[in-house]
Amino acid sequence: MSSRPFARSPRTSGLSTSGRLVLALLTLALGVLAARPLDALRVDVLRSIGGLPPHIAGTYEEAIDFQQASNGTYYVFDRRGHAVYTVDPGRTISRKVVDIGQEDGRIIQPTGFDIAPDGRFVVADVPRARQRLQTFDAAGGRVGGFFLPGAPAARIIIGSLMLNGAGSVQHTGTSLLLSHPESGGLFTEYSTAGYAMRSIGNLRPTAFESDRDLHVAMNAGFPLVDPTGGFYYVFITGTPVFRKYDAKGALVFERYIQGRELDSLLAGQPTSWPRRRVQDRQVPVVTPVIRAAAVDAAGQLWISLGVPYTYVYDAQGDKARTVQFEAAGILNPTSLFFTPQGRLLVTPGCYEFDPAVR
Repeated sequence: MSSRPFARSPRTSGLSTSGRLVLALLTLALGVLAARPLDALRVDVLRSIGGLPPHIAGTYEEAIDFQQASNGTYYVFDRRGHAVYTVDPGRTISRKVVDIGQEDGRIIQPTGFDIAPDGRFVVADVPRARQRLQTFDAAGGRVGGFFLPGAPAARIIIGSLMLNGAGSVQHTGTSLLLSHPESGGLFTEYSTAGYAMRSIGNLRPTAFESDRDLHVAMNAGFPLVDPTGGFYYVFITGTPVFRKYDAKGALVFERYIQGRELDSLLAGQPTSWPRRRVQDRQVPVVTPVIRAAAVDAAGQLWISLGVPYTYVYDAQGDKARTVQFEAAGILNPTSLFFTPQGRLLVTPGCYEFDPAVR
C-alpha cells in the first residue's frame, strides 16, 4: 500500500466540514432549480379517467361547463340548449333543472355559469339584448337576479360563445365576480342582489387608449378565486398576462404568459379587428388568446390557451407544467373545474382527469 498522503479535492481543500455541507446543499438546490424549466417545457399528456357516460353526454347540444358540488352532484351548462342539468353522483340520471325562456327562472342566450360549493349556481343570459344574472338554489329554484347596466364595450368571442361581461361570472359562495373593465376596474364584486360592492385592479396599458372600446376589450379577462386566499385575473385578449391580488384587492404580482406553444398564435394576431352592430353601436369583435382558466386547491393557476395546451403556474407565479388533455383526441378546453376530491372536469365532452398524473 502506498504511503502517499491522501490528496483532497481542489474544490473542497481548505473547507471545513460545515463548509463542505453548505457546498453540497447549494449544488443540490441548483440541480432542483435547473429541473424546474425542464418540467415546464415537457408536455404532460393527461388521459381521461372517466366523465359522463356517452348516453348522457350525448344528449346535450353544447355542454360548455361541467362542475360538481360538494355533495357529489354534477352540473352541466348546455349553452346551445339554453338549459342547466344535474347528474347524480353515480352518473346514471340527467335531469333538466333550468329551461329555456325569457321570464324569471328561465334562461335565454346564456353566456356564463358557475356554482358555489353547496350547489347554488349563477347563470348569465341575455334576454331582450340585456345582460342578466340569475342565482338558483341547488335544485334549480330561482333565488334572485338582476340586470347589468349598459352593454359590453366589445365582444370577446370563440365561435358563438361570448367570454367577457356577464359571461365571465364566478360565484364565490357569498358574492359574484365579473370582468367589468368598462367601469374603470378590471373586475367587480357584486352581491347576489346586484349591488356593486367593490372594483379590483387597474386597467393595463394597451396602446389602444384612443379607441375606448378596443382598450376595454384588451382588458377583458377571467376573475378567479384562489382557495388559498385572494384572486387571480387572467387577461384573455392581446398580450397574455395574469395578475394575483390579495383578499383586500392589492396587487401581489403580475406575470407574462409565455411559451413556444403560443408563439405562432401571438405572431398571427391582427392589428385591427372587425366591428359588429350591437343595438345602436358598432363594437369590436376580438378573438381571445385564452379560452379557460381555473385554480386548484394548492393555489396553482391552470390556463388553457387558444391552442390545445394548458399552462400551470405555481402559487408564486412560476410556470410549473405544460399539459394537454386527451380523451377522444386532444381537447381544447372551453372550461376547467376542480372537484372537491381534486379531480379536474373538462369540456367539451364532460370528461374527468387526474391532474396529479405526470
